[in-house]
Amino acid sequence: MQNYIRKRAVKVAQHIMLTSNTVRQTAEVFGISKSTVHKDVAERLPRINREMAEQVKTILEKNKAERHIRGGEATRQKYAAHSKIV
Repeated sequence: MQNYIRKRAVKVAQHIMLTSNTVRQTAEVFGISKSTVHKDVAERLPRINREMAEQVKTILEKNKAERHIRGGEATRQKYAAHSKIV
């Protein structure tokens, strides 16, 4: 694994641990794809730092479990804004 990829994987993991951001939010911050974020934390990070990988995995599992709530809230806000216009 190239050194810049190793450093990016660690930085991505540190960011997720500090902010509890989703994969999509993290990808936007770093200017990389969601696939790259996922590959960094799911495949590369365990080879670099297993303990950090477990912490990130816990956060991402929590985010995944809550995503239906965020999606429902976004839909509610969308239609609330739409009904004010009409």
